[in-house]
Amino acid sequence: MAETKYIFVTGGVVSSLGKGIISSSIGKLLQARGYNITIQKFDPYINIDPGTLNPYEHGECYVTVDGMETDLDLGHYERFTDIQTTKANSLTTGRIYKAVIDKERRGDYLGKTIQVVPHITDEIKRNVKLLGKKNHYDFVITEIGGTVGDIESTPFLEAIRQLKWELGKDAICVHLTYVPYLKAAQELKTKPTQHSVKELQSIGIQPDILVLRTEKHLNDGILKKVAAFCNVDFDCVIQSEDLPSIYEVPVNMQNQGLDVAILKKIGEPIDAKPGLGPWKNFLERRAKATEEVRIGLVGKYDLQDAYKSIRESLSQAGTYNDHKTVLVFVNSEKITRENVAEKLEGLDGVVICPGFGQRGIEGKVIAAHYTRTHNIPTFGICLGMQMMVVEFARNVLGYDDANSREIDETTEHNVIDIMEEQKNITNMGGTMRLGAYECILKQGSRVFDMYKESIIQERHRHRYEFNNEFQQEYERAGMKCVGRNPESNLVEIVEIPGLKWYVGTQFHPEYQSTVLKPHPLFVDFVKTAIENKKK
Repeated sequence: MAETKYIFVTGGVVSSLGKGIISSSIGKLLQARGYNITIQKFDPYINIDPGTLNPYEHGECYVTVDGMETDLDLGHYERFTDIQTTKANSLTTGRIYKAVIDKERRGDYLGKTIQVVPHITDEIKRNVKLLGKKNHYDFVITEIGGTVGDIESTPFLEAIRQLKWELGKDAICVHLTYVPYLKAAQELKTKPTQHSVKELQSIGIQPDILVLRTEKHLNDGILKKVAAFCNVDFDCVIQSEDLPSIYEVPVNMQNQGLDVAILKKIGEPIDAKPGLGPWKNFLERRAKATEEVRIGLVGKYDLQDAYKSIRESLSQAGTYNDHKTVLVFVNSEKITRENVAEKLEGLDGVVICPGFGQRGIEGKVIAAHYTRTHNIPTFGICLGMQMMVVEFARNVLGYDDANSREIDETTEHNVIDIMEEQKNITNMGGTMRLGAYECILKQGSRVFDMYKESIIQERHRHRYEFNNEFQQEYERAGMKCVGRNPESNLVEIVEIPGLKWYVGTQFHPEYQSTVLKPHPLFVDFVKTAIENKKK
């Protein structure tokens, strides 16, 4: 393709309709036709990134390979398309305004008055076009967070309006709306969609394609009505019904011709319908996997999106082991020595989840002790790994006061300590050890057998680390340090070889597990949990 094409995905009526899934599905379908694509997310909040946001408000904070803390939708982009996102794929209002203010302070604007139009909108447009041109993508898909009508989204929508005008057929808008079913009237209502489109039209954007989220099937009469009232071609009105799995959405979109509608609008040739072979094989395997494996998530955030990538990684691993993964959340705040057996009863494996702060810490330590002493397959991630280390120090090495420096600054047995490079940092945002780092695996270790290579690269998000002063004591007592960063000497992985599966990673393997490339640690963990269940 000579010129990069731009697809803008906007949303109306309500938030949480699944713009990220639709954007990922569009990316997947265009990839299947041989196009080189990327997806970016514009979030209208003023935070520079979601790194300091409460997971209850924003769900998980996803980390890119180059160390950018981003919205969880970037996880969907990577899981669906196998692309690697970077900081260029995630922008917030805060980052846009900061870039403009920094330029103003440097004198780049030669003393002009700085305004939302044109300076903020120009910065947004620059970031959209830069991503396409710099990397020679055929398509850049840009998802706009929030809904049309939000005050904070206005600059982004104005930038889209200008880009659509400037780029002509090289830019289109896909608008996702909601068609509610009123149970009392037993009717589907299109009025919210009509109002949403009118709102978009009022700021100068005519949607080219409509995707209608719905809990009930929409007949042609409803689709024709929406097309007529919203000035959209009938074959460009697509319905997105509730499905058993988000991974069925690309196939559903393809069956309704979403990719064909996009290529028609943009003026690209339409070749034969791609087979989506590996993707459909995954879905078929998933549908046949009816036998269950129960995995407990021990953490403090009772919210699905807080551990989104972990949940999806476990779900994918279940499919590749021909089992349905049933995830059971266990609130670590409510775990005590007296009730831990009851809380973890019936679980075939346990994940001790990541997190920050003191709340729920002791429950994680108690859970790690129970699973270790009862030989239940256990996977500790980041803070989860650290609590496995603390538990081992207290109950095997005999250090009753052992702790992480994050939790107890006075402990003499600080088996988890703050990283040297973090000691003088006072700002909270974007200052942790972030992004992908190398790790050398010990030959003959359990994790070496899983990865089947000696040098791996995984993504991080932490301030504290295993204290190497205690390493020899751990090794002698049976907890082995089997993964290490070659530059910092940071311990990345611990395991207890004598147990069925007891592994802790300082990194976040969930960030790299995708539908077609499931992460080896999760696949092997779930496999062992299934074997544990059978025994």
